[in-house]
Amino acid sequence: MWRALVLVTTVCGVLCAAVPDIALAEAFPALRFKQPVDLVFAPKALGMAYVLEQNTGQVRVFDARDDVAEHSLFLDLSDRMVAKGGANEEGLLALALAPDFAASGVFCVYYIGERPSHGVLSRFRCSDPRVTVTADSEEVLLSVAQPWKNHNGADLVFGPDGMLYFSLGDGGSGGDPKRHGQNLGSLLGTVLRLDVSAPTGYRVPADNPFVGQEGVRPEIWAYGLRNTWRMSFDRATGALWGGDVGQNAWEEIDIIVAGGNYGWNLYEGTRPFHKAPRGLRAPEAIPPVFEYDRSMDKGGRSVTGGYVYRGSAFASLQGVYLCADYVSGNVWGLPADDPSTVRMVLRGTKRICSFAEDSAGELYVVEHGGALKRVVVP
Repeated sequence: MWRALVLVTTVCGVLCAAVPDIALAEAFPALRFKQPVDLVFAPKALGMAYVLEQNTGQVRVFDARDDVAEHSLFLDLSDRMVAKGGANEEGLLALALAPDFAASGVFCVYYIGERPSHGVLSRFRCSDPRVTVTADSEEVLLSVAQPWKNHNGADLVFGPDGMLYFSLGDGGSGGDPKRHGQNLGSLLGTVLRLDVSAPTGYRVPADNPFVGQEGVRPEIWAYGLRNTWRMSFDRATGALWGGDVGQNAWEEIDIIVAGGNYGWNLYEGTRPFHKAPRGLRAPEAIPPVFEYDRSMDKGGRSVTGGYVYRGSAFASLQGVYLCADYVSGNVWGLPADDPSTVRMVLRGTKRICSFAEDSAGELYVVEHGGALKRVVVP
């Protein structure tokens, strides 16, 4: 049975500290990008950051200093992916730097390949983190057919365990007509956990939750997800947070655990989905820690998952998970140790398509229109 979802301030033995309002300040003000979709910071010793341009298929690199004046090309995948003319959910979507990137130069990307549409997870190795990487050095690790142009996911994040966590949408259309969400024989509608440290290919970690089960893809870490758009690990607790985009009624934030079933397409948020086959339920399904409806003033229409703030610049924000809605521009803060005390911390921002975290734990947002912003407490 779903547990009750409480969206009001509560008392947690002692009075919970109020979640502060936030503001967005210009970051790297001299830089502009073409439809940026993600921002990834290199380790502190390297002092660089990477921006993904969704429709150009390019990764741009720059020195992560406020006075930086230019960025340069790091990787160009435009010749092998759906770019201009594709749906808004296609193109170059995610990048993750390996935990030992400073030494190994290993990184992974995810993009939507040319027709017939397919999602491509690839690995590259760079000899210099500032120099353009040749696209011919690509090693395709996994290719997943995408039946429609939407719900391609996706995100890539390395966990504290060194494994790569990879979210995939349910394949598109509306209502999950092929019922991928509850099909453990499909990679769609899931979060995968992969060991990409091998010299070639990937390994399935032996402790993945479904290893050895007949008819089940062993790469799956969690399932029942419609379209997880942006995940992050809390660097203090190791919890994996994700924003799962809803169908037409509810957006949700989940804490994604091993073997977890998050209900889609039998549930949308905590509510039974109206197009689910009659009589089917998923009593083991894990409810979101936060959900909101599609009213534009109080909610929105497309969630963007964020991060738990673990920086040092703003003590009042410590331990608060921030997430946003791409359409309404609303931003919420959820204390990680008591998400029920959620509150809206900013209204009416521009199209936030990603959050980012630098090596010090300070947070940024990516506006799909081209700007990068820093999260501050006014």
